[in-house]
Amino acid sequence: MKKKIVILGGGESGVGAALLCQQQGYDVFLSDGGKIKAQYQHELEANRIDFEFDGHSIDKILSADEVMKSPGISSSNPIVVQINAKGIPVISEMELAYRHKAESRIIGITGSNGKTTTTSLIYQMCTLGGMDCALVGNIGNSIARQMAVDPKAMYVVEISSFQLDDIISFRPDVAVLTNITEDHLDRYDHDFEKYIAAKFNIVKNQTEQDFFIYNADDAVTVKYLTQFPFNSKPLPISMQKELPKGAFIKEGQMNVKHGDGFAMSIFDFALKGKHNQYNTMAAAVASAVVGIRKDRIRDAVTSFESLEHRMEKVSTVKGIDFINDSKATNVNSTWFALESMDKPVTLILGGVDKGNDYDLIKEMVAEKVKAIVCLGIDNEKIHAAFEGIVSTIIGATSAKEAVKAAYRVSHKGDVVLLSPACASFDLFKNYEDRGDQFKKAVREL
Repeated sequence: MKKKIVILGGGESGVGAALLCQQQGYDVFLSDGGKIKAQYQHELEANRIDFEFDGHSIDKILSADEVMKSPGISSSNPIVVQINAKGIPVISEMELAYRHKAESRIIGITGSNGKTTTTSLIYQMCTLGGMDCALVGNIGNSIARQMAVDPKAMYVVEISSFQLDDIISFRPDVAVLTNITEDHLDRYDHDFEKYIAAKFNIVKNQTEQDFFIYNADDAVTVKYLTQFPFNSKPLPISMQKELPKGAFIKEGQMNVKHGDGFAMSIFDFALKGKHNQYNTMAAAVASAVVGIRKDRIRDAVTSFESLEHRMEKVSTVKGIDFINDSKATNVNSTWFALESMDKPVTLILGGVDKGNDYDLIKEMVAEKVKAIVCLGIDNEKIHAAFEGIVSTIIGATSAKEAVKAAYRVSHKGDVVLLSPACASFDLFKNYEDRGDQFKKAVREL
């Protein structure tokens, strides 16, 4: 008899998983309590996959042998609670994909900040190095969809903490942990240690044949290394000390210590800012581990273009630079963005607060920011945090309004920086929509 799998959630992750499950001979049923985009409905219909939306058929769900839960669905969701109470195993898309990867290798990248840039850099290095690979996970296709539609020899996967929550045997050949700062605490009962544990899941199944790249300068990561024992080979990166393996930066040189090793000047890096030096080190080490030649790694580092919605230069209007960093959905990301600024900043901040501690950026704001535009429905917390530190704080409830307000209070030689430190769901569909509306408003000035 076919194994019966129920997939909760009809987004990219859920539909990709449904395609893979059907291809692998499961009895598949997909259920979404809300809407499913038309393109996904058409895809499910075309592949004759049974699905429902705008509600759940509880009996049908509870008859499953296994449930794959999309990352956007919390473990405290009433349906998930019922599934757990019945003892039905709940897995993530990462777990499902891992079971069907065949001989393919996986480089998995997680962390609170820098994972998208690091993942994209590794992918570019591997592509330039002639490897048959795909960029998947939180960027591009879901890993399950890629495996179903166009399997590759290697998957470079950006993995969120939510995708690591429900793994059983998932084991990347190379694990990268960029850093850990407070984020998504609303999903982890406002318990930072639960979030940290989710991040360390990336190494829990690794063996001595695998590799673990981590930031040796990140206090939280280093503190918890001993609490979450791992069996893989550690390859730390640092700017504060020389390391015998991994990578370090000293006197403007990045030194990669793996295999033959190599060095290159940080002034040749296409991506600027201290945080991007960490991202570049992590990517270079990961690529060296999978056998990419050093000249190809160098080529990728020097030619890499900044990602959309991540410190993306939009335009200069009357001497004022406009930068779209809409992907900065936590306080730490905004700190990094401000740290790389060398002009007076008008900061557009706000959205859905995930338990933010603005104390972390108060010093940086005091040093760099001349005005704040609050873009969101509820801005009280931002006002409370920065009154007395920044003299001008203005409210806005649309991207257009925020851009006009920022333009009004800025002068030639200033920067208007959209780096919200919050999720976008109060006014926008997602951070991409927020970034796109910001860019449109800038172009209409």
